[in-house]
Amino acid sequence: MTKRLGILLISFSMFVMMIQPVLAEENEESSIPLAKEVPSAVLIEQSTGTIIFDKNAHEPLPPASMTKVMTLLLIMEALDEGTMKLDEMVRISEHASSMGGSQVFLAEGEEMSVEDLIKAIAIASGNDASVALAERIAGTEEQFVEQMNEKVKELELDNTQFKNASGLPAEDQHSTAYDLAMISKELLRYEDITNYTSIYEDYLRKGEENEFWLVNTNKLVRFYPGADGLKTGYTREAKYGLSATASKDDMRIIAVVMGAESVKKRNQSISEMFDYAYSQYATTTLFEKGEKVQSLRLMDAEKNEIDVVTSEAIRTLHGKGDADEEYDFSIVLNETNSLPIHKGAEVGTLHIKKNGETVRTSPLTVAEDIEKASYFSLLKRSIQHIIKN
Repeated sequence: MTKRLGILLISFSMFVMMIQPVLAEENEESSIPLAKEVPSAVLIEQSTGTIIFDKNAHEPLPPASMTKVMTLLLIMEALDEGTMKLDEMVRISEHASSMGGSQVFLAEGEEMSVEDLIKAIAIASGNDASVALAERIAGTEEQFVEQMNEKVKELELDNTQFKNASGLPAEDQHSTAYDLAMISKELLRYEDITNYTSIYEDYLRKGEENEFWLVNTNKLVRFYPGADGLKTGYTREAKYGLSATASKDDMRIIAVVMGAESVKKRNQSISEMFDYAYSQYATTTLFEKGEKVQSLRLMDAEKNEIDVVTSEAIRTLHGKGDADEEYDFSIVLNETNSLPIHKGAEVGTLHIKKNGETVRTSPLTVAEDIEKASYFSLLKRSIQHIIKN
């Protein structure tokens, strides 16, 4: 439980141009000649969430294996929380090994590391690997699906419902280009994910009799400069889809296409959206991820002055050649009631303001573990205070 302690105004301003996020439904009749041969698409800048282009982005459609963007998000959360380790071995169940569609042919009773299972999902879209990690995290695939849909609610997405961890056809399983872009945006907060989604080819069980060659289903990671993820999808009902991301010139873009008639049309639409974003827009970095913005003083901590840092890079998006605008910043720190506090814990909020109104907020965290001071540290501190006064 935390309480607001107060507002500390940062005593400087910046002149930048910030484009505010556009509601997708306002842009459905966009005259921008993009995604002409697909029924649904969206293009966003990742750090700000600004929607640059959309076409029927809120139309519910079957997501196919783009479902695995959410599966990967829950996997990365489990790794970040420490409830699962990359080198941990996972025993494959009969249910996981029985998955059809895209698979890496996991055998019942086989053991494989979490990291290799992530590769199987991220590179080869393995349905069996998706279910194996879903069962490891939640106990059963059904319980994992409950977590998936809870995350949908947490992200405040209105048009998504998952029925399985793989994206195999299921009644009432649906999502939208916009929702998948927002899930992708959340997944990309875990920067290590692109270490896997950017791999074009690799092997499972290297050197063994049942060695398996992994080839990325997303060919853009090889053929589009800067592309490094995220997830393709295909079923007969869903047709061809892709939630793709690329990073160039300090700007990360997410583009989602659903319902394309062919891989060629899917990849062409994504490439055209990427080209448009990088030719028309640029970002300005206000704060790097992990940049110190304030010190936190806690008298009962072993180290009583701790760096407060940004939890993410803070950028603004602007059209190339646009005039600059002025922004101010303020910090709201939380009152901490108990120690220890672990590295990465949220201790406040950075507010970006324009004309006195907050236009964006971002969590602030601590850069290291904060331990409760020992009796001797507190005694020494008290003596020093008495001497000074």
